[in-house]
Amino acid sequence: MRNLLFLFLLLSFSAYSQEKYTISGYVKSATGGEELIGATVSVPDLATGVSTNVYGYYALTLPAGTYKIRYSYLGYTDVIKEVNLKEDIQLSIELNETVNELETVEITSEGANKNVESVEMSVNKIDSKTIKKIPALLGEADVVKSVLLLPGVSTVGEGSTGFNVRGGGIDQNLVLLDEAPVYNSSHLFGFFSVFNPDAVKNVSLVKGGIAPQYGGRLSSILDIRMKEGNKKEFHGSGGVGVIFSRLSLEGPIKKDKASFLIAGRRSYADVMAKPFLSSDLSGSKFYFYDLTAKVNWSMNEKNRFYLSGYFGRDIFGAGFLFNWGNATTTARWNHIFNDRLFMNLTGYYSDYDYSFGVDGDSEDDFEWSSSVVSYSLKPDFSYYLNNKNTLKFGGQSIYYDFKPAEAKFASDGRTNDISQPEKFAIENGLYIQNEQKVGARIKLLYGLRWSHFSYLGEGEKQVYNDTVPGIRKTLVSSEKYDQYESIASYNNFEPRLSINYSLTEVSSLKASYNRMSQYLHLISNTVASTPVDLWLPTTNNLKPQIADQIAVGYFRNFSNNAFEASAEVFVKDFQNQVDYIDNADIFFNDELEGDLLSGDGRAYGLELFIKKNKGALTGWVSYTLSRSERKVNGINKDDWYPTRFDRLHNLSVVSAYQLNDKWGFSANFVYSTGTPATFPTNRYEIQGIVVPHNYDQSRNNYRIPAYHRLDISATLTPRKNKDRRWQGEWVFSVYNVYSRRNPYSIFFEQDENDPNMTNAIRYSVIGSFVPAVSYNFNF
Repeated sequence: MRNLLFLFLLLSFSAYSQEKYTISGYVKSATGGEELIGATVSVPDLATGVSTNVYGYYALTLPAGTYKIRYSYLGYTDVIKEVNLKEDIQLSIELNETVNELETVEITSEGANKNVESVEMSVNKIDSKTIKKIPALLGEADVVKSVLLLPGVSTVGEGSTGFNVRGGGIDQNLVLLDEAPVYNSSHLFGFFSVFNPDAVKNVSLVKGGIAPQYGGRLSSILDIRMKEGNKKEFHGSGGVGVIFSRLSLEGPIKKDKASFLIAGRRSYADVMAKPFLSSDLSGSKFYFYDLTAKVNWSMNEKNRFYLSGYFGRDIFGAGFLFNWGNATTTARWNHIFNDRLFMNLTGYYSDYDYSFGVDGDSEDDFEWSSSVVSYSLKPDFSYYLNNKNTLKFGGQSIYYDFKPAEAKFASDGRTNDISQPEKFAIENGLYIQNEQKVGARIKLLYGLRWSHFSYLGEGEKQVYNDTVPGIRKTLVSSEKYDQYESIASYNNFEPRLSINYSLTEVSSLKASYNRMSQYLHLISNTVASTPVDLWLPTTNNLKPQIADQIAVGYFRNFSNNAFEASAEVFVKDFQNQVDYIDNADIFFNDELEGDLLSGDGRAYGLELFIKKNKGALTGWVSYTLSRSERKVNGINKDDWYPTRFDRLHNLSVVSAYQLNDKWGFSANFVYSTGTPATFPTNRYEIQGIVVPHNYDQSRNNYRIPAYHRLDISATLTPRKNKDRRWQGEWVFSVYNVYSRRNPYSIFFEQDENDPNMTNAIRYSVIGSFVPAVSYNFNF
C-alpha cells in the first residue's frame, strides 16, 4: 500500500514555481444555513476552480496575489469576493436563493457547465424541489419513483419493490440514506418509497464511472442526503393527502451552531376503512409509518458532528399479521486537519427485518421472522494537493448478521422449531483515488479499491456434489466452525478510471471503466422482489458477484446553457449471477445452496438525455435502448436468455410549467417495452385436467404487452399574506390519465365452460385513472 501511495503522489506531483496559499471553507444557503453540495468556487481570470464536496467544503490553492473569487450554485445568486491571498485563509460564504423563479435566471458558465466540465459521467442528480413537482400516485412526491424517470433506470411494473439500473438486479443497487444502507426502499409493497421528501436534501444516482470510494454493489449507487435542519430559524412543513399525512419540523438548537430536523409520516387507510369493515375484519391492520431525525453541531471551524436516524414500518394483516421495516442510525464527524486535509468518519447501524404470523392460540399457531443487520466504520480523507490534484483515500469495515428464519409452528398443541441458523460475515475495503487535471482539456479520475470478504462462524460449511446443471445438488458433507472462524474468504481488486476530454467550452467527451464486487445476494424466485425475500452472504458455494463496465459519452450544452444534453453507450459483463433450478425451494430450506445456480450476464445499451433548466417551462426527456441477458448452465439449453427486467425501449418525458405565481402545472409520460415472461409452448390433457408444458425448456420466451402511462398535476399557491408565516398550496393530480390497464403479469387458467380452451389472464395492478387532492403547507 505504501508503494501504491507513493505512485499516486508521484503521478499527482506538480512543482511550485512560486509560493502558494490555500483559501478554504464552506458554501452554505443563506436561508437556512444548509451546506451546498457541488457548489462552484472559481477564479475567472485564471480559468480555474473547484467544487464543494458532499459536506459543502472546498479548498482552492493559488499563488500569492489578489483575486476575485466567484461562488455559484444553480438556483442561487452568485457572490464575488475580492481576496488578497498572502496567507492561508478560511472563508465560508452564504448564497441567497434566486427570488423570482418565473424570470429567466442568468446562470454563470462555471455553474451551468458543470455537467460538461466534470470528470464524472453516468450520474444524475435531483433535488427535493424537482421531486415535489413530479406528478405521482395519489399526489405524493416520491424519491424512488422520480429516479425511475432517469435514463438507464427501469422496474418490472407498478407495485414492485426496488429498481433496475443498466441491466442489473434490484439487489445490485447500493441505496444509502446519510451513508447507511437501506435494504428495502419501499412502503406498501412498492407503491411508495421509505424516504420522506420533506427530509431529503439531495439525491444522486451513480450508474457508471463509479469512484473507488464506493463498493459493495454492481450496478449503481443511490446516495440520498438528508437535510441538516435550519440553523437560523424554526421552520415547519407538511401535507395532508389521500392516503397519508406528513409533518416536518426543523430549527436551530443554537443559532448558526447546531440544528435539528424531525420528520414523520403515517398512512391512515386503516382508520378511514374501519367503519366499513365487517365484524370479522374489524381487527384488520394495514398502514405504514416512518420517522426521520437528524441533529448537527458545528463545534468550531474544524469540527462538525452529525447524528441521523430513520425508523419505518409496514403493518398488514387480517387474520394474520405481516410487518416489515428498516432502521438506520448514522454518526459522522467532519474534521479539518489543515487547509488541505479533510476527514469524514462515519459509523452506522442498519437493520432490515420482517415477520409473519397467524392469529392462533397455543394449540395452533405460526410465527416467522427474518433479518439482516450490519454495523460499519468508515473513515474517508480528502487531500487537496493543488488545484490540479485532489487525492482521496480511506477504508471501510462492515460486520453482518443474517437471520434467514426464526420460525415456529404449533399443531394440536405440539410446537415445532423450523428455524435456520444465523450466518455471519465481515467485509473490508481500502481505496485510493486521484482527480487530476492534465493541461487545459483533460481531466482524469483514477484509483483502485481492494475488497476482502470472510464468511464467518459460528456456522457450517456445506459441500455439495457435482451433478447435471439444472438439477438439485445433494449435500455430501458438512463441517462445523467456531465463532469468528473463517469458513471462506475472498479478495478482489477493483480498478476505476474516468476521463473527460474538453472539446469546447460547452461540450466534452467522457469515458469510464469500473470493476465492482458484491458479496451479498438477494434470494428471490418471484416475478418481483417481495418483503420476505432472503439476503444471504457469499459462502464457499455462493461466489462473489463481479461486474465490469465500460461507458463512453458525449455531453453538450445549448442556448446559453438553457439546455443540457448527453448521449452515453455502455457495456457490462457480469460474473457469478445467481439463478434457480426449476421449482427451487428458498424458504425453510437448510440445503438452499443446492437449489442455486451460477452463471454469467451481459448488458449493453444507449442512453439519451436532454434537460431544460431555465425559464417557465422546465423538464427533461430520457430514452434508453438496452438489453439485459443471462447465461446459466442448466437453463434455456445453456444459451443466453433475457432477464425478467429486460426492456428494449424505455422513454420518459417530464415537464413542469409555472404559469404565474399562483398556478403551476406538471406532467410526465412513460413508455417501455413489455418485460419477458416464461409461457408454456404446448399442453397435455390428463383426465380432463390441462397441464401446461414448455417443450424446449426455454426461459423468458415471450413478452407481455408494452407499458405506457400519462400523469398530470396542477398546483395552486394562494397569494402570500405578509403578516402570516403560514403558506399553503393545493395539489390536484391524476395518475394514469387515460386508464391504461398495464399488465404486471399474464397467467393461464382452464376455461370453466370449455375444458379444451385455456384463457390468458392479464393481471393489472392499477387499471383505472387515480385522481387525488393533497394540501401542502409550510410555516
